[in-house]
Amino acid sequence: MDLLSPGTILRERYKILELIGQGGMGAVYRAEDLRLTGRMCAIKEVLPLGALYGEELQSYRDQFFQEASILARLDHPNLPKVSDYFSDEGREYLVMDFVEGQDLREIINETRRKGEFLPEEQVLNWIGQLCDTLSYLHTRTPPVLHRDIKPSNIKLTPSGHIKLVDFGLVKLLTTDDSRTVTVVQGRGTVQYTPLEQYGGDTGHTDARSDLYALGATCYHLVTLQPPVDARQRFLRPGSLPFPRTINPNLSPTVERAILAAMAMHPDDRPPSVEDFKELLFATHDVVTPGGVYVTNELPWIDAFWSHKILFLTAAALLFIALAISLTAPGA
Repeated sequence: MDLLSPGTILRERYKILELIGQGGMGAVYRAEDLRLTGRMCAIKEVLPLGALYGEELQSYRDQFFQEASILARLDHPNLPKVSDYFSDEGREYLVMDFVEGQDLREIINETRRKGEFLPEEQVLNWIGQLCDTLSYLHTRTPPVLHRDIKPSNIKLTPSGHIKLVDFGLVKLLTTDDSRTVTVVQGRGTVQYTPLEQYGGDTGHTDARSDLYALGATCYHLVTLQPPVDARQRFLRPGSLPFPRTINPNLSPTVERAILAAMAMHPDDRPPSVEDFKELLFATHDVVTPGGVYVTNELPWIDAFWSHKILFLTAAALLFIALAISLTAPGA
C-alpha cells in the first residue's frame, strides 16, 4: 500500500507526522490536529479486504460509516476516544486520541532482558482494567468485539492506566440469535487467536473469543513467553506449557483462570468476562453453570506447590524411616 508522507494534510485539518504501525488492513499514523493547537491524535487508515468496485465498494463504505459511528459513541477511560471518521481519495479513516506510553509487548521484552518476571499483583491490575473494558464493550447495543487483543495493542500510560488501542477494520456480524455484533478488528494475531476465529468472517465468534485472547495475553504477561497458538494446540494436545512450569511464583488461582480462558472450545471457557474476572481474583473454587473450574492434568510442579505441606511431611517421614533403618542394630 502507498503510505502517507509526513506533512500530508487530511481533510484540511490533520497533519501527518509519522507512521506508527502498518499491517495488511491499513496503517496508523501520529498526526497533529491543526484546529486544536497542541492536540495529537492517532489516525487509522483502513483498507478494504480485496479490490471492491461499484455497489460492493459503496456497501463497504456505508458499513464503515455505520460501524465508525458506533465506535465514536464509545466512552470508557480505558479506550481511546474516536473523534472523527471520513473518506479521502478512496480510503477510510478513523481519528482517535493518541495514547502516550509503552505498549505491554515492550514492557514484556524489557522485563525478560532483565531476567525477571512481572509482579503478579501488577499483572492482575492490568488485566482487571482490561476486564472492565471488555465488559463495557460486550454490553453495548449492539455488542462490540475487539478480536485482536494482544500485548502490542495495549498501552500503559504514564499515569498507570491501561488503554486498549488499535481500532481497525470494522464489520457487522450476525450471531445465531440474529443480534447485530460490531467487530472492531478483522483477523487477530495467531498466538492470541482462538480456533473458532480461524474461519475469518465465516467463523462464529462472540465474547468468549475476546476472552481467549485476553487469557493468552495474560499468559504472555506472567510467563514472558507467547503461548502456543490454537492450531498447534489442536494438532498437538498438551503442547501448551502450564504457566507455573515457567513461572513457579505464579499462584494456582491465576494459572487456573488463564487456562480456563484459553480452553480450546468456547463452551469450556467462562461464559463472560465478568465470570473470568471472578475466577481470576477468586479465593475459593468458583462454581458456574458449567461446574467448578479446576485445572485438569496438573503437572508435577503444580501438584507440588498445591500440596507442598503434604509432600514435605511425606519426605520428612521417609527421611526419618531411612535414618532409623540405617542406625538400627544389624543394619
